[in-house]
Amino acid sequence: MSFNNELLKKLMEFNEKNSPIFTLYVNDGTYPITSTLITNSPIPVNEPTTRGGVYFSDKFAYKMKCIVEDLSIVPLLTKKMLGPNTEFGELKITTEIESDDKLIPVEIFTNLTNSVQTPNSIELSLIIVKLESV
Repeated sequence: MSFNNELLKKLMEFNEKNSPIFTLYVNDGTYPITSTLITNSPIPVNEPTTRGGVYFSDKFAYKMKCIVEDLSIVPLLTKKMLGPNTEFGELKITTEIESDDKLIPVEIFTNLTNSVQTPNSIELSLIIVKLESV
């Protein structure tokens, strides 16, 4: 993982108290995210490890659950999800958080671990792999 823990803490606090606007970038498209939850959760490994020779997993990870209502994104997600697909790609999410009375643009790079589609939306489960202020 490559991110500033202080920035992550600010992002989590700001997301909890406010409703920042998150945007998901897939291929050449942008998709508004209607709901976002960020947590620190355990991963089912006993020690830090390289999983499947493809990506590194620590014992805990910062995860996001996001809801996207634009279902045109569904076919684009197949090559982005971790699992049997070894050619997965990172998904970029952007937002702005307020810190010291100024807006800070933030880029969040994630891996998609799961998705659940309903008739009106798709819920994405993501692991944060990189976080940067721009």
